[in-house]
Amino acid sequence: MSTTTTLQKAGDPTGEPGSAKPSDGLKAGLKNRHLSMIAIGGVIGAGLFVGSGGGIAKAGPAILLSYLLVGAMVVFVMRMLGEMAAASPNSGSFSAYADRALGRWAGFSIGWLYWFFWVVVLAVEATAGAKILEGWVPAVPQWGWALIVMAVLTVTNLGSVASYGEFEFWFAGIKVVAIGAFVIVGMLAVFGVLPGSDNPGAGFAHLTDAGGFMPNGWGSVLTGVLMVVFSFMGSEIVTLAAGESEDPRRAVTKATNSVIWRIGVFYLGSIFIVLTLLPWNDKSIVDKGSYVAALDSIGIAHAGQIMNVIVLTAVLSCLNSGLYTASRMAFSLGERGDAPKAFAKVSKRGVPVTAILGSVVFGFAAVYFNYTSPDTVFSFLLNSSGAIALFVWLVICLTQLRMRGILMREAPEKVTVKMWLFPYLTWATAAMITFVLGYMVYDKDNRETVMLSLLVAAVVVVIGVLRSALRRKGGVEAVADAAVDA
Repeated sequence: MSTTTTLQKAGDPTGEPGSAKPSDGLKAGLKNRHLSMIAIGGVIGAGLFVGSGGGIAKAGPAILLSYLLVGAMVVFVMRMLGEMAAASPNSGSFSAYADRALGRWAGFSIGWLYWFFWVVVLAVEATAGAKILEGWVPAVPQWGWALIVMAVLTVTNLGSVASYGEFEFWFAGIKVVAIGAFVIVGMLAVFGVLPGSDNPGAGFAHLTDAGGFMPNGWGSVLTGVLMVVFSFMGSEIVTLAAGESEDPRRAVTKATNSVIWRIGVFYLGSIFIVLTLLPWNDKSIVDKGSYVAALDSIGIAHAGQIMNVIVLTAVLSCLNSGLYTASRMAFSLGERGDAPKAFAKVSKRGVPVTAILGSVVFGFAAVYFNYTSPDTVFSFLLNSSGAIALFVWLVICLTQLRMRGILMREAPEKVTVKMWLFPYLTWATAAMITFVLGYMVYDKDNRETVMLSLLVAAVVVVIGVLRSALRRKGGVEAVADAAVDA
């Protein structure tokens, strides 16, 4: 088999560096500025703004170590994924690479699990956005706002990939500017040099003045890891979007190389500011939310409403990217014969309409169950998708272990991004992810989530293995029939 033929199977039809023309009917409608902002904003979800207070309450200032551990894990996973995506950009990303490296069953399984994760996220984020909007305009019921938000972003995604890119550019831009401003203003207040600030400007004293840096012991750091890990999901979106960009390899390389400072500034930097502005056990951090409490301590008027606008932007960004990501994964699965063929069809604008509509229908159904059966059906959907982020990262590790050898044999010149200390760091990252999953089983608050996620994953894997077996059997029979006819 020639190198060119092999790379076509991996999603790179031309073999030319920086090829901007996708092989699968999708159009290269994303500009470099779109990809840059998607890469920057991809790691900033609503979970950072809403969920960080609970982590601080559990671990105290040591929550910084939790963010550092998870951040390092994400950096390593993104480096592995960047290596594969830069060599062979593909709308199916890690699912398509798992197809080649681990087998059809693996690509099928992780692709559908990832799709499932994002369509459930659609319901979660639509509901979160609806709650904020209902507070502003109570005349429209919460379910009505959820419907409106979902409908608007569906129309956006159906228009063209450029529409998605433009919306995400501005959504992500607002998040980036907001956090950047928060870090700068907060740092000035920490040292007491912000004009008009109500904060006493205690410097770094709050990191140790309420029971020390690690008031609840090392176990709280691990508990914190479980609480913050899911706020990092989404950093891999840029590798799916790169397949529809003007210069896929350049976009992936740039995103991979910048992930360290993005996590450092937006996650570690902003949480560090919260912890230096307030003692970690200040009740307002949980009652109001960590960022609102920090802004209140500075004396910024209407901090709650300002943060609601930023959180709504993060929610809309997550919804926009979630629908895009789910539809592109469904499209890739359809193209590989692992989903209905209709999912692989694109409109004249290069948009996979059926894949988008199929994804949003499930999202609407999940929203419906969130209002009618929140403690039964929706609770099951939420819990059974909760650990899938970790499954995806683990599969990326295992895939990269095999893909490095494949790429180096067939097209070593395309391996422009390399995982550090291969294969040792890849194995260490896989071990860390496995440890986190194991600790989730041990932790009573997360046990149901990981067990239900494992159950759903097991069902999908069994289906994938059976499909692969039937395919092989059909292929053998076809070869035998051809031999008889000859």
